[in-house]
Amino acid sequence: MAATQLPQRESRRGHLVSHRTPSPRSPPPPFSISNTNAQPENEWKLEQGLDPVRLGLRNQSGITIATNAPNLSLGDTAELRPGAPDDDPDFVVREEREGWKGYVEWEDYPDKKEQARRRFARYRFPPPPEFQLQPLPGTNPVLEGVRWKLWHETMGGVLKDVPEESWRTVLKEKHPDMLHLLQFPYNGEAPKSLLIKDPITPNPLHFVRNHGGIPDIAPAAFELRLDGLVNNPRSLTLADLQNEALFPRLSKLVTLQCSGTRRLEQISVYAGEGDEMINAPWAEGAISTAKWTGVSLKKVVKYCGGLKDGAKHIELYGADTYFKGGECMNYVVSVPWSKVRAHEVLLAWEMNDEPLPRIHGFPLRAVVMGYIGARSVKWLYRIKAIATPSRAPVQSREYLYFQQQQGKHNQIPTMGIQIQEMPVSSAIMSPWNKEVVVHNGKIEVTGWAYSGGGRWPERVEVSADGGFVWYAVPVENLSAKHKFAWRTWTAHVPCDHEGWTELVVRCWDNSINTQPTHVRDTWNWGLHVTSSCHRVKIYSVNAGREATRRRLEDFEAKQESFLPITRPTEFKTMSMEEYEEVWAHMEPRDVTE
Repeated sequence: MAATQLPQRESRRGHLVSHRTPSPRSPPPPFSISNTNAQPENEWKLEQGLDPVRLGLRNQSGITIATNAPNLSLGDTAELRPGAPDDDPDFVVREEREGWKGYVEWEDYPDKKEQARRRFARYRFPPPPEFQLQPLPGTNPVLEGVRWKLWHETMGGVLKDVPEESWRTVLKEKHPDMLHLLQFPYNGEAPKSLLIKDPITPNPLHFVRNHGGIPDIAPAAFELRLDGLVNNPRSLTLADLQNEALFPRLSKLVTLQCSGTRRLEQISVYAGEGDEMINAPWAEGAISTAKWTGVSLKKVVKYCGGLKDGAKHIELYGADTYFKGGECMNYVVSVPWSKVRAHEVLLAWEMNDEPLPRIHGFPLRAVVMGYIGARSVKWLYRIKAIATPSRAPVQSREYLYFQQQQGKHNQIPTMGIQIQEMPVSSAIMSPWNKEVVVHNGKIEVTGWAYSGGGRWPERVEVSADGGFVWYAVPVENLSAKHKFAWRTWTAHVPCDHEGWTELVVRCWDNSINTQPTHVRDTWNWGLHVTSSCHRVKIYSVNAGREATRRRLEDFEAKQESFLPITRPTEFKTMSMEEYEEVWAHMEPRDVTE
């Protein structure tokens, strides 16, 4: 995919100028007027902010700022850097254990990580696709993940075929109607029509937020390693964990939510940090609920003799290979010991009374109740007790909530809040944004509501006028209440008015927390945690009004489509005789005295 040359808007003298590369023009139509002094074809779009990816920098600072993007017209290939050092042919990425396909151990081998870094440094890779300042492609998958595929290909060895093998798993295990936001590493959400069809999400429809390939680990070969600041480090097999004589079995209904849920709403207001893997263009479907079965991590730690003095955090390791800043590593995050001690971290091997699907972490994963989904590590193979939060990139440099003035110009990881508990949130699943809704004075609205940290939705309210008048969803129209799970809901909201209006939903949890009013209130550079009231603009047509009903019948009788609503009505809505008859009984248009 070719990068676009950005216009430079600053001359050496500091004057505002516009240097644009003229685009090839097609021959003008016969009726056009040739004008050699005409503005570039996209000038109007640039002036109106309709083509922002090609809009230059207006520099009023007096300092020189680099603005020309490197010419990385590499398409789907990597480019060897000029003068790159020779590759080490002895460095081959191999699988670590028998029966663990797709697993490479990086954390125990700093020398191997350094070899991988040097191999990466030999190449230049195409930039990620732009999906904020220009329209998203109308494809499914929406984004492909070209760079991530190239990274795996560049590393070679057992990683080379991981993208293709992972995609085969997606097609095998996920619902055919799944919305694929990113092909690799796979990110996908269920369509709105299916997401809340049942309060418990079927496995094929459960959203997926993967950070790497999908390992294939044989249950008989599986081992879970526990070390660090534990009194008796040891390894446990899957059979050990499932032995109820050692560990009591626990089942829990838990909602998992990605911090990127509803990210498109933040993008629609202001663009933020963009990366084809880190910030997928999530809508309202990056949340799902399942019944998870396994053992409390606290019980396992106790079986290992408990923690040593100074242990305050538990690090969780995933078998997938993760890339960050030109380096290879395993997926590693941490949770506080206080969370584990409260029996709120589950080591799960079943999902909805079935063995874990491979795409969701088979044979073992963590389920961290009430926390951001990124902490619920899949393909869990190691648990390490440590003194501080993990220094691994996912914990220390990603999933950070910045203050609104933090951005590309001044972002420092220590200035962001590490996202753990998810705030109260809700979303409308139907109607859809900008949909025409014909109703009889009440609009049926459906959706979900959720609050993290062990809180739950206590009340859901919906407005049909942008948030001025609110109607509580009847309790009988809410799904059952659970400590760590969402509630799905249906409401019939009065709407007498017609034309464009805005449906809004907000949730109150059991701690009387509610949602910020507008997206701007929660906007942040990382585009995380869109917790504001969810707003859906619709075109209201109240067929309960007699005049409206008659007009709709006219469209049907004359076989003229009511859609799109922006198209002028072709049949006459009033004859001249009717027009004159009305004017005969009306006051004059203008006052003369």
